[in-house]
Amino acid sequence: MDEQQMWQTIDAERAATANLLASLEEDQWSTPSLCEGWTVREVAAHLSLAHRIGIGGAIVEYAKALGSFNRVVDRTARAEARRPTPELVAELRSAVGVHKTAPGQSIKNALMDVMVHTQDIALPLGIERHMPIEAAVVSAEDLWRMGFPFHARKRLAGHRLVATDADWSAGEGAEISGPIQALVMLLAGRTATIPKLTGV
Repeated sequence: MDEQQMWQTIDAERAATANLLASLEEDQWSTPSLCEGWTVREVAAHLSLAHRIGIGGAIVEYAKALGSFNRVVDRTARAEARRPTPELVAELRSAVGVHKTAPGQSIKNALMDVMVHTQDIALPLGIERHMPIEAAVVSAEDLWRMGFPFHARKRLAGHRLVATDADWSAGEGAEISGPIQALVMLLAGRTATIPKLTGV
């Protein structure tokens, strides 16, 4: 995928996820997501922030969090999650067409982020959403290479990951195979899609 195609996919995923969120009952926003310690509301809040955080704001947040990336992500999501539900949906809708990454984030990171977090919301609610195959391949490769914060290569050392519906594989050792979407979630540290994989 080239940069334009990645942004088109990010826009489509943001729009679809905003529609999904808008369709939820208020009590569904309190459903625990696949992100440990976060409900659907915190994940939605996190997604609504990516295009709005500038370098100045990021520096301030890092100072408050004593330099911890994880604390920055958690603090900002929880603060944003206090906003009314319609505002969170509107903010995510407003991100469509804004082709700007968060400080320190690549476009591949942004693509992976929106696709994984959409699954973090949808799967616990029993809602089926499909990642675009080509974009999922880009995200799998990004997750395999990036190291922090997922450390996929370290966690999955001694295994070879093989997609059964796409031309993608990585690693060496005992084979773990399945749909590329399930592999992306495994690479991102999620366990919800393990039943769709063989060899885990």
